[in-house]
Amino acid sequence: MSQSTGHPSFEFIRSAPIESLNVTMSEYKHRTTGAAHFHIAAEQDENVFLVAFRTVPMDSTGVAHILEHTALCGSERYPVRDPFFMMTRRSLNTFMNAFTSSDWTAYPFASQNKKDFLNLLDVYLDATFFSRLDPLDFAQEGHRVEFKEQGNAESDLVFKGVVFNEMKGAMSSATSILWQTVTKHLFPTVTYHYNSGGDPESITDLSYEQLLEFYRTHYHPSNAVIMTFGNIPVEELQTRFEEQALSRFEKLDVDISVPDEKRYFSPVRVEEAYALDDETTEEQTHHMLAWLLGPSIDLKAQLKAHLLSRVLLDNSSSPLRLALESTELGSSPSPLCGLEDSNRQMSFMCGLQGSDPEHAAAFEQLVLDTLQKVADEGVEQSVVEAQLHQLELNQRELSGDGYPYGLNLIMAAMSPAVHRGDPIALLNLDPVIDELREDIKDTNFIPDMIRTLLLENMHRVRVTLRPDNGMTALKDADESARLAAIKASLDEEQKQAIIDQAAALEARQLQEDDESILPKVTLEDVPSSIYVPESEQLSVGEQPVNWYGQGTNGLVYQQIVIDLPALTDQEIELLPLFCIGMTELGCKERSYQENQQHHAALTGGISAYTTMRGATDSEQDVKAYFVLSGKALVKNQAALTQLLEETLNHARFDEKTRIQELVAQQRSRKEQGITGQGHSLAILAATAKFSPVAAVTQKTRGLASIKAIKKLDKEIEDANQLQLLSDALHALHEKIKSSPRRFLLVAEPELKDDLVGTLNDCWSTATSPTADLLSLPTTREPVKQLWTTSTQVSFCAKAYPTVAVDHEDSAALTVLGDFLRNGYLHRAIREKGGAYGSGAGQDSGDAVFRFFSYRDPRLMETFEDFDKSIDWLLSTDHDYSRLEEAILGVVSSIDKPGSPAGEAKGDYHSNLFGRDAEHRKAFRQRILQVTIDDLKRVASTYLTGDHASLTAVTSAEKAKPFSDQFEIIAI
Repeated sequence: MSQSTGHPSFEFIRSAPIESLNVTMSEYKHRTTGAAHFHIAAEQDENVFLVAFRTVPMDSTGVAHILEHTALCGSERYPVRDPFFMMTRRSLNTFMNAFTSSDWTAYPFASQNKKDFLNLLDVYLDATFFSRLDPLDFAQEGHRVEFKEQGNAESDLVFKGVVFNEMKGAMSSATSILWQTVTKHLFPTVTYHYNSGGDPESITDLSYEQLLEFYRTHYHPSNAVIMTFGNIPVEELQTRFEEQALSRFEKLDVDISVPDEKRYFSPVRVEEAYALDDETTEEQTHHMLAWLLGPSIDLKAQLKAHLLSRVLLDNSSSPLRLALESTELGSSPSPLCGLEDSNRQMSFMCGLQGSDPEHAAAFEQLVLDTLQKVADEGVEQSVVEAQLHQLELNQRELSGDGYPYGLNLIMAAMSPAVHRGDPIALLNLDPVIDELREDIKDTNFIPDMIRTLLLENMHRVRVTLRPDNGMTALKDADESARLAAIKASLDEEQKQAIIDQAAALEARQLQEDDESILPKVTLEDVPSSIYVPESEQLSVGEQPVNWYGQGTNGLVYQQIVIDLPALTDQEIELLPLFCIGMTELGCKERSYQENQQHHAALTGGISAYTTMRGATDSEQDVKAYFVLSGKALVKNQAALTQLLEETLNHARFDEKTRIQELVAQQRSRKEQGITGQGHSLAILAATAKFSPVAAVTQKTRGLASIKAIKKLDKEIEDANQLQLLSDALHALHEKIKSSPRRFLLVAEPELKDDLVGTLNDCWSTATSPTADLLSLPTTREPVKQLWTTSTQVSFCAKAYPTVAVDHEDSAALTVLGDFLRNGYLHRAIREKGGAYGSGAGQDSGDAVFRFFSYRDPRLMETFEDFDKSIDWLLSTDHDYSRLEEAILGVVSSIDKPGSPAGEAKGDYHSNLFGRDAEHRKAFRQRILQVTIDDLKRVASTYLTGDHASLTAVTSAEKAKPFSDQFEIIAI
């Protein structure tokens, strides 16, 4: 793949093909400003752009984070109030966002449509380099004080602001607090010491003038890194950069970077507290050990550290993870275990959750003893080879099912680009992996690294984070006292200024901007067809096989898909634990540790999950499947097939101590994840009784599952109950493996005969079993529930029963979600209400329409805004352009590309549930034909009356006044 020397305003530095990724990466430097540009040329239609600025705040006011938000609120060429969110609905983007990391801020987007890509490029360049930074936008996005009763200077003051509330939600998570506490002590003097997102207690200290100064010094081309991916010629991109932005700048004599941290010469041990509103604080403490390592831009050192981390922590056979999983000092390893390589200097962390404060020293000794033992005894060569194999596999895999593939590559190269390292080398790992393959032949390779990087490294921090069930009240009292002090200091003129600012902000939020100054695509730009991967239906014996020939870069993907048999309620609740146990327990004669090592040596991972959906014509008619899924390099395809067969037929459920560990780990993960996914959990609770699938989902993944796993964890402390659980899992296994099965194969087209032949060798003599299939009871009723937990913000949801996807109204309901979010909810709930996010949408699988809010300072007022959005829809004459924007948003999500393997798997599973390509194309066509009259009709038909569910995840204090209206449930 040839690469151009670029536009004359840029100096061409170098170019290198990366054969394992089938791309060519080139480096350029803007001659005048010094801005760096890295371009990844690829034969892909999805083009990606990102501009990043080195941002190194030296306090926890959240200046970089608030600037990220405020920069997107209007610019020189686009002086409208909210160009970012306006463009989300005026484009066919496959990704739009902005990120604040610990030492950089980035603005990425992606699109498959060239016109759309160039439109977004113009807006992003102007937004970042020529931001307006209106004081009212700072007040809205950052922080402000308002009188609780607007216009009444005698009422109490309250803090408001989108980032203020976002970070209140973020810092309600014990894991987030733990991360900030560890980095605060591991990095005593550099930027990582501070919370770049902003500590709610410090955010209110940031002034507007400080924001402007930070922008002037940090958001300049001389401090910028531009990264692009795709098939647009680099000259065309750089011409745009130069004409739209860079030509207006001179070089800024500034060197924004992160210095090396000062080293500790003896370990540091600290204990801090976090707010937990439970009555009991037992077994809720977190312990962490963290080491400061060397520079992240040293690629060889980074890969060696990754290899060491994987050897120690990758799976249950890894020595350090095994010690953390099996100790009685806590319930499970910390989610923060592993290597952190995105900062200027790397760090290695390991920890334990579900412990008590008095176990801190014993935890530290356990870790150090484990490391010493590995250093003394060494590691089996096969273990090190298996983990190097994992690094190779991760390098080869074409991702793109979450973020666009090109953005994944850009994000992987971000850290060395920002820290002035070599991002090209980081993406081209094969030469370094080859070096490591020689290095690991030395049996002292891992022991020497353990000694050098960990045991002899005195820059080590032990953090104990204990719960405090009185802290929330103290924090609330402190905030009230601060607000009271502010109010007491105000004279009449200052009080009036607060009232005037609130009125001005509200007027600004309500103003109708001239959106025509923004570029846009129209329905005429929407492709007439959608891409559908080709498949071929084969068979192995009596069992169906679906083959997809896709460009997978030398990886093989295989799934065994089994009809879920008839199950009891208890067995349904056990499905998540069963799925984990299928791959985390032993198999045949192998113990669970031996089995984990076997997986790592041969595959890129095996997982199990269940999937179920309502029929296209009725949400009450359900199909459900158990899926055993794996991937491997081509050379290990036969081993993968055999391992999947062994796992399905010979997984063991007799390792009772291990089962107990898995329950404890599952409990910890669920409890720690509440505030991070509060809106999703609130939605699941709101829809729980509207369909059979929703009812199962609430039991297995929703808030009810958290209560259930806590109860189970307590019960199996009794040996008899643990034996009963083991027996129940074994019985469930017998049922599932005796149910009808089918296979999915995805790999390079030329591998078909080999892979099908291997599958045939393994399964051709197996008979196709028969079984009674899962049948779920019908359900269609609303709930009113407030689920309470330790949180400073709320997550609200409201759900109405609607129709399944085949119904003529499903397309209009789908468009209605985007229409309400764009036209009303974003302004009312985010801008005016201060929540971090809100939205609405139709779920045709469960036949429900859901409203939600995310990290929301309000509760009942948000429910009222959900209703007001319907009133607004029905009482207003709407412009066609608003409808077009909503349709574009839906079509963009439908057309969003995935990885080659992901697209094949998505097509296969859609077909399983009756949503074949023709069905999906027909639904997409119905979306394009929706009218405003359709929106009003379906809203008045389905989204009115008192048959809706109302739920929220909130604090006990906020829930208390509504106990007569809602069922209050403590999580």
